[in-house]
Amino acid sequence: MESYGYAAPSSVSEAISTIKASAAAGRMIQVLAGGTDVMVQMKALGHEARTLIDIKKLSETNRLEVGADEIYIGAAVPSALMNEDAQFKALLPGLAEAADLIGSTQIQGRATICGNLCNASPAGDSIPAMIAAGAVCDIATADGRRELPVEDFVVGVGKNALQEGEILLGLKIPTPQANSKDAYLRFTPRTEMDIAVAGVGVSLTVVSGTCTAARVAIGAVAPTALLVADAASALIGTQLDEAALAAAADACRAAASPITDKRGTADYRKTVVGVLCKRAIALAHSRI
Repeated sequence: MESYGYAAPSSVSEAISTIKASAAAGRMIQVLAGGTDVMVQMKALGHEARTLIDIKKLSETNRLEVGADEIYIGAAVPSALMNEDAQFKALLPGLAEAADLIGSTQIQGRATICGNLCNASPAGDSIPAMIAAGAVCDIATADGRRELPVEDFVVGVGKNALQEGEILLGLKIPTPQANSKDAYLRFTPRTEMDIAVAGVGVSLTVVSGTCTAARVAIGAVAPTALLVADAASALIGTQLDEAALAAAADACRAAASPITDKRGTADYRKTVVGVLCKRAIALAHSRI
């Protein structure tokens, strides 16, 4: 017989205490932020007794703040709210566009990019965009807080780096300056409501025509989204000419280890991720 509990803590310390008490009682714990996937998972995870811990009442998880040095996106901030913030969209158009690809308009009223990250799908659209933007996870622990780069947060298919008793409170992102912009592109068989066959997130800084900093991340072509350091190295110090773009595309193809399924062969996905890399670089460059 299923036994469901529900808690809506009003502070981080209360949330951590609730998790510890539920774990001590032998109950599964599901953290509810947006909830669009949790409701589906309630059936998929079997009939084990569990406690749903709603973190939408925590002030930390509802923060969407754009500062001079840092942007903070709380774990309960829905995609729709991000895409209604003109300042956020102007600074991080690639991440905003990636968030806008998650589900329908109705779903985006609840869905959060932190939830997308915690689900740890290889094809999560927002994850390569977060990595490209240099996002860092703000994690609450029993002893305080710890931080972890997004590229280290997903550790396998459906698996993240949260330890027992920890909660992802939000993301910290360095505020891009005027000479920095990002982009995210994906390929899907359908134009809407589909998961990526391949995706690429890019962030560039260009000074006097020369690329001085870059981050390139790929998704849906490996068990986890990957930061491709060789692709960034191929761009830095160049004028972002065709040779540099081709070298970055080659690095993305080399880093990819995709599967073959009914949506595309491994070779096809490697080809596509290289094409998307070049296009995303060009798009980010044009935005600068």
